[in-house]
Amino acid sequence: MGNDLADVLPARFFTRADESSDESFYAGPRFVTHIDDSTIAALTEAYREVVPAGARVLDLMSSWISHLPPDVSYAHVAGHGMNGEELARNPRLTETLVQDLNREPELPWPGGSFDAALCAVSIQYLTRPLEVFCSVRRVLAPGGSFLVAISHRMFPTKAVAIWHALDVADRARLVGSYFRLSGGWTVPSIVDRSPAVGDPLLLIVAGRDGP
Repeated sequence: MGNDLADVLPARFFTRADESSDESFYAGPRFVTHIDDSTIAALTEAYREVVPAGARVLDLMSSWISHLPPDVSYAHVAGHGMNGEELARNPRLTETLVQDLNREPELPWPGGSFDAALCAVSIQYLTRPLEVFCSVRRVLAPGGSFLVAISHRMFPTKAVAIWHALDVADRARLVGSYFRLSGGWTVPSIVDRSPAVGDPLLLIVAGRDGP
């Protein structure tokens, strides 16, 4: 899939204003939030509905906050991100991984390791999204789900070009196309969970389809 990405989606979609090392960009911790409090609350409620208690969870492109409901227990929460200090501060994580998915999109866990995968307001930074989606599918157990949450905030110089060209609704459709083009997913659903007052919040959810 990786070698054929340019044949599926144009390579120019995934250029960035800042093509310098991602490791350098994320070297220093940023203990900030990227959506407001009401939108965080809406995302937490969505996680409560989608991710069952006791699940094995992969928090992809995570940071010092996972937005999982604090009163729900999970069997295991693995957090992937770009800054080890941020991940170490996250109280929900039982395992951490620092890995640049734009350089190495294949996740290190065995197949079927997780029941749910999450990616909160970070999908816009992936330059090789189809490869990452294929890898996420592999590490999910049959029937596992992948929930991608998007909003309107970003680090503009590190977001891919196609993201800048679209509004929030079309960005959700773009993420839906990542599911369809990477293959092996149920039909993705797009749900608007934006609070009455706050940042926009769209959820794109699909399940691992087949064995």
